Amino acid sequence: HEVLRTRLVADADGVPWQVIDPPPMRFELPVVEVPAAEVEAWLAADAAVPFDLAVGPMLRATLLRLDTGEHVLALAMHHVVGDEWSAAILQRELDALYRGERLLELPVQYADFAVWQRQWLTGEALEAQLGYWRQRLAGVPVLELPTDRPRPPAHTSDGEMIGFVVPADVAEGLRVLSRSVGVSMFMTVFAAFNVLLSRYSGQDDIVVGTPIANRNRAEVEGLIGFFVNTLVLRTDLSGDPTFVELLQRVRANTLAAYAHQDVPFERLVDELGVVRDRSRTPLFQVLFNYAAAAGVDEVVAEVSGPVSTLVKFDLSVALGEVGNGLAGAVRYSTALFDAARMAGFVGHFQRVLALVAGAADARLSGLLLVSAGELVDAPVADVPSVGAVHELIGGWAVTHPDAVAVRCAGESVTYGQLWRRSGELAGWLVGAGVGAGGVVGLCLRRGVDMVAAIVGVWR
Repeated sequence: HEVLRTRLVADADGVPWQVIDPPPMRFELPVVEVPAAEVEAWLAADAAVPFDLAVGPMLRATLLRLDTGEHVLALAMHHVVGDEWSAAILQRELDALYRGERLLELPVQYADFAVWQRQWLTGEALEAQLGYWRQRLAGVPVLELPTDRPRPPAHTSDGEMIGFVVPADVAEGLRVLSRSVGVSMFMTVFAAFNVLLSRYSGQDDIVVGTPIANRNRAEVEGLIGFFVNTLVLRTDLSGDPTFVELLQRVRANTLAAYAHQDVPFERLVDELGVVRDRSRTPLFQVLFNYAAAAGVDEVVAEVSGPVSTLVKFDLSVALGEVGNGLAGAVRYSTALFDAARMAGFVGHFQRVLALVAGAADARLSGLLLVSAGELVDAPVADVPSVGAVHELIGGWAVTHPDAVAVRCAGESVTYGQLWRRSGELAGWLVGAGVGAGGVVGLCLRRGVDMVAAIVGVWR
């Protein structure tokens, strides 16, 4: 595989070019003594070590000698020369070589594919692809999931992971549903995932990214290289459809996206003129990946393998077929979400999958994310007879003026103080001509003053 000995070297204008080195006479394989209990930490640290694209190689290996007498071959490959499919090829061919087998000659190399794609994706072919995406992603919304902290000004890669399983009976119900509607399992679980995102965000126009192998030619199926592309799938959940109706929408949108999958995602972002925001990834912030049984290695690795704490998106979900059931993993940004919220998110996803597997004709509004037991056990309180939220706050300011109403960053105010602050602002707004039904924009940091301003506007 020439791509594994390819370097990216910039010319005088800063444009990178592929430089394919001759086969090496030797490949460095350091041997490191590592206690068995520290293997996962070692692998996670090694995965974070950067590559020098101009020097190479893009693949490095280390043999870990454990105190148990076993060995672990640790391989790290830069994404510029490989993807998950490539990792499976590498493992399969290493296994074959280890058994003393000979490998078949490759019909083409990755550089051949890169040249072909660049020549083909021009003119009418490119415009036909881009025209679809311009129309499909016009006015694309930002997915606003509830977070535990304000979004930082720049995206961070700090994250954590939660693994989960879907029982075999639920998985079989989803398979039966998929066959009856004429959709793939990906479409079914993806539709259920969109239901969950819609419920969490309160939006009915949901945009999610999903990877696609992009190996639709026999010559490249056994070739290591970065072929994978990212598709942007936009789902319309408006009108309170049944889940079957939603499945039909997802099927049509997914097949159309597959037919226009050839534009590299990075080029699509450039061509669409997406305004860059350092706090968010462009076009979508949530990624969903599904693997059938034949390609589930990556999902199993997500759940049972060494856990990397690096994340590329706000939230990403990997789900795949393991045995008769499903196994998955949710990776999330710790800059935005707490573990407790994500544990609840996972539980709700498992419940949505179980619900649609058994009642696909139900309307989306009828899918309850909480169980009957949770509803029964929840405390019940009488709702006061008031016309608006600020009236509740005003009543509390009279009956409990010294109770703490707001606490933020070491500052706190009582209900009595909050009511006085908000009253001063309300009086100023009335003097400025603001009346009932008026719209007031607020521009200030989260904190005590923000709450006082909101209540003042309401008043």
